[in-house]
Amino acid sequence: MRASLIQIAVNEDESPEARRVRAAALVREQSGADLVVLPELWTTGAFAFDGFDAHAEPLAGPTHEAMAKAASDAGVWLHAGSVPERAPDGRLYNTSLVFSPSGDLAASYRKIHRFGFDKGEAVLMGAGREPVTVRLPETTVGVATCYDLRFPELFRALADDGAETLVIPAGWPERRRAHWTLLARARAVENQAFVLACGTAGTHAGVEQAGHSIVVDPWGEVLAEAGAGEEVLTVEFDPAKVARTREQFPALKDRVMGLAAPR
Repeated sequence: MRASLIQIAVNEDESPEARRVRAAALVREQSGADLVVLPELWTTGAFAFDGFDAHAEPLAGPTHEAMAKAASDAGVWLHAGSVPERAPDGRLYNTSLVFSPSGDLAASYRKIHRFGFDKGEAVLMGAGREPVTVRLPETTVGVATCYDLRFPELFRALADDGAETLVIPAGWPERRRAHWTLLARARAVENQAFVLACGTAGTHAGVEQAGHSIVVDPWGEVLAEAGAGEEVLTVEFDPAKVARTREQFPALKDRVMGLAAPR
């Protein structure tokens, strides 16, 4: 299976519409891939909080339209990263869109864990409630977004739902890049799954982005890692390795739930 992670640069001198056009062109260039992934909030920038409301769009908005067409043109499964979604009730969500090779919306996921503590995304956007998996011909994908990476219980729920490949678009800051790599590898090892984590390059509202998109196998080995700038990271991997790993080292079968508190 071939996956291409588009580590697009997000900078203030490029409008969201211009970046949509550019991102669509980059997706079309990945024809021949099985899965293409874009980062979190690449239309606005994950830290450009002031732009969330101004650039929010309905689920079937301009990003949906552009990415559906790009997925269809390229004939790829496309995780189109996330957009600031304005729900019918006016509330905002950080929502990921996944398209089939025919351009149909196969799934959407509202980010469950919002970053910012008492400011930014945490107060501007609503929280999702349900984990989301998507069945591709080669593998079942579990969908998560950026800050979700810090919460292992979400990934265990995705694994329990059949996820074999965990796809994580992000707008991760450079100052915490060590955590990005560490957590991506940890999620892969503990769930015995592939991790495809796609970040952004550039600077969002003065926050330098980490880049360094990464693909990790079920043993925690890094198969490919991008640099800091804009690039497309393409990797071939064997989804059947998940089943082999879980059979050879069946740690997931030894889970024990409901342990009594220590005395």
